[in-house]
Amino acid sequence: MASASIITIFEHPFLCKRLGDLVREKHYPCAEMYLGGTTISIFTVTTLLTMLLLSLVLCIHAAAAWPASLKARQSSARAYASSSDLSLALSSYSAPTLNGGNQGSISKTWQLTVDDTNAGKKQAVTGFGAAITDSTVSVFNSLPGSQQSLLLQDLFTSNGVNFNLMRHTLASSDLSANAYTYDDANGQVDTGFNYFNLGGSGNAMTAFIAQAKAVQPEFTLLGTPWAPPGWMQLDGVLTGTTVNNNLNHDYVNSYAEYFVRYLQAFESGGAHVDAITIQNEPLNSQSGYPTMYIYADESAGLIQDNVGPALRNADVPSYPQTVINGASSYVNTVAWHCYATNNNWSVLTDFRNSNPSVTQYMTECWTSPETAWNQAADFTMGPLQNWASGAMAWVLGTDTNYGPHLSSGGCSDCRGLFTVDTSAGTYELQVDYYMLGQFSKFIPRNAIVLEGTGSYDYGNGQKVEAVGTLNPDGTRTIVVENLFDEEIWLSVTMGSGEGTWNGQITGNGVTTWVLPPSA
Repeated sequence: MASASIITIFEHPFLCKRLGDLVREKHYPCAEMYLGGTTISIFTVTTLLTMLLLSLVLCIHAAAAWPASLKARQSSARAYASSSDLSLALSSYSAPTLNGGNQGSISKTWQLTVDDTNAGKKQAVTGFGAAITDSTVSVFNSLPGSQQSLLLQDLFTSNGVNFNLMRHTLASSDLSANAYTYDDANGQVDTGFNYFNLGGSGNAMTAFIAQAKAVQPEFTLLGTPWAPPGWMQLDGVLTGTTVNNNLNHDYVNSYAEYFVRYLQAFESGGAHVDAITIQNEPLNSQSGYPTMYIYADESAGLIQDNVGPALRNADVPSYPQTVINGASSYVNTVAWHCYATNNNWSVLTDFRNSNPSVTQYMTECWTSPETAWNQAADFTMGPLQNWASGAMAWVLGTDTNYGPHLSSGGCSDCRGLFTVDTSAGTYELQVDYYMLGQFSKFIPRNAIVLEGTGSYDYGNGQKVEAVGTLNPDGTRTIVVENLFDEEIWLSVTMGSGEGTWNGQITGNGVTTWVLPPSA
């Protein structure tokens, strides 16, 4: 049987108070949580902050083998870079030198420290990826078979960016051609689930996930519904109103059973789900696309008394402080989104200081023509520096018009990491793909994030940010985001005492160093 965890997302400025003085009245990212083997994602703080998470959101399977393309790096230092104009796109770059190097004409210098000793070890990394939506699946399926094969390699293997931590939409979201669930039942109450069916879109989703899993053995999947079937809600409809847009508690057992049947159907289709959230943005009620409002204490009760036991009884083991306190037997992971104004990822460190055993993830942040070239670097770097074990983009794939999407509500200009020209049958990898890839391609699962100093943001669009990891094979990865127009000469002093690595970092770009094991 499938095993999964549960995740819940909230959007409301006052919910932050439920986390206590840590987040009160601050502009922090908000969170989602995972339940019973299922994952919970967390949104930006100004908006949400209740989360639910069970069993280490990802039920991670032991350290996997290193990507073949990275094995040769272990005896010498290497560097790779992507620039804002994509003149560099995961390209080989001038490698750093230990206790030496030629600065040449580079005038700007920067110093960092990375503690690669046992004292500097922080959280383990699970992985990186993006959300698989109906838009992703439909545009993928519009490609000819040869292009599909190439795209799977670009996304999920070491020949590409090696994504291994993915989130999928449980039935429709705003990035669907139409609104639906897996048991719409023609508007009738269907507690016997006689009408339950994944339908064409659900089956296409499972097929895509199965293909991805076939090329990525480390594939970890989180599932999130935008709303349950309309007959389970007080308003009786999936979209069209925000009045009584709440769960009808006459159907709480059916609500739990809906998750069980979804997990079983996906398992049968070859798409094992490792974790779930019970509701996307549970404090975000909209009429134009599927949503449902769930209070924090309500969420905790639903998980503890209904959904969690239903999953467990079906051999499917798997919000923030309120849910953890109220459903601790099912929740031990929190996920965050990036949508707060003046986003401050240090809330994750604050949360970790009060909850040291809770795993954290950044599970959603949009990419768009409206976002800066370094959007993906920012929403990955900040969480990693603050105890997150991974990051995921919204959304993996769209067409060139940023759809298919619903005609009202939600995001009409969310651009996928890849975009498909459905007329030509071709795809293009966007700048966000490459910036996220500067992390995902070179930081393997079970790498350990290291303490470091020297990152600094001047607050005027100029900054240098860095994060380092100790990898399972003893190599070290250092990812540096440089928002200055010009190259900088970087010196990184290692805590192990081997000395200082020196080298150039591209301007307006992200550079990744992969250093050999310390002597």
